[in-house]
Amino acid sequence: MPTFVIIGAGLAGAKAAETLRAEGFTGDIVLVGSERERPYERPPLSKGYLQGSTDLAKVYVHEPEWYDVQGVDLRLGTTATSIDPKARTVTLTTGDGRDVVAAQPYDKLLIATGARPRTLGVEGADLDGVHYLRTVADSQALRTAFARGGDVVIVGAGWIGLETAAAARQAGCAVTVVEPDSTPLHRTFGPSVGEIFAALHRTRGVEFRLGASVQALRGTSGLQEVVTSEGEVLAATDVVVGIGAAPNVEIGRTAGLEIADGIVVDASLRTSDPDIYAAGDVAEAVNPLLGRRIRVEHWANALNGGPAAARSMLGQDVVYDRVPYFYTDQFDLGMEFSGDVTGHDQVVYRGDPAIHTGVAPEFLAFWVKEGCVLAGMNVNVWDVTQEIQSLVRAGQEGRAVDLGRLADPEVPLGDLLA
Repeated sequence: MPTFVIIGAGLAGAKAAETLRAEGFTGDIVLVGSERERPYERPPLSKGYLQGSTDLAKVYVHEPEWYDVQGVDLRLGTTATSIDPKARTVTLTTGDGRDVVAAQPYDKLLIATGARPRTLGVEGADLDGVHYLRTVADSQALRTAFARGGDVVIVGAGWIGLETAAAARQAGCAVTVVEPDSTPLHRTFGPSVGEIFAALHRTRGVEFRLGASVQALRGTSGLQEVVTSEGEVLAATDVVVGIGAAPNVEIGRTAGLEIADGIVVDASLRTSDPDIYAAGDVAEAVNPLLGRRIRVEHWANALNGGPAAARSMLGQDVVYDRVPYFYTDQFDLGMEFSGDVTGHDQVVYRGDPAIHTGVAPEFLAFWVKEGCVLAGMNVNVWDVTQEIQSLVRAGQEGRAVDLGRLADPEVPLGDLLA
């Protein structure tokens, strides 16, 4: 009876286990997770659950009994510390990592260890009141902090930074965002779209310190103030650090796997070892659609990558060429994004992208290169993701569209490729 081991009991790992059973695999499945929570989805931690609109029960991937019913050996509070590819074993530990509990054999192995928040390396970063957001416990701590009100400083104007800024502001906190770039989401979208998000937050009372970084955190018994690179001192009862994530590649390195920005995998999500696969945040995968390797740290990649890796482990012919996709909710702005903006030469808007107080924005934005759509974003406009992704696929194939028609709300998106 073959044994498939999955390291990482998050969304990718749980969906991989689900897919193995759905595809008829009758062997043993061992799902290993270092957290003590059963597998859950992370987007609500910075959105609905953080804001109190989503119950904790709704963040879990499966009901508690699902793992026993499906014959999945779920081992929580257990960490995989090393892989021996020759012996085909994984060393599992508990507690602080020094208590070896098993040398777990495997026939096929999936690494879905995700990523961890990058930490702030300045004086005072260890003070009480400094928060990161990755786990349920992190989100619960932020909910408690925001409920107290006070002065919240957000370090970093990426997705975590902006979503937690929105949650803190809606809870009644005074919020200031410190960001080294000239706009929020500058490296994701470029300056023009980044300024839209800045305007959204400003109209809701969020302040920005753009072009600045954090030099020090200060306080006596706990956090009291943030010192910026401009010499400004900001009052702070709490700080949220959102400066990116680092993939948890260490377990792959012990196996001698190829490592770059993440664990390198081919289009079937197989690593440099034919019996080891990787999916989710930790994987740097060849994407045939884009023609290069990419590492995607978003929910959809875990949701779709786990099942794709499971099918590949079963010997099916898998080509993982999904269009990168993510979404966000901030104040009254709901957004979905598809594609990759790398190399674009202009942004084309359909609708009015201006932010007005009291009016929810509704528009589409397209990143294009020489008339080819590389990426698209729908803001408070729904049920268009399929059409946008069709335009992205066509654009990656070199099929250009008429930009005037692309900007015209009267022209159906589906007609642009006719």
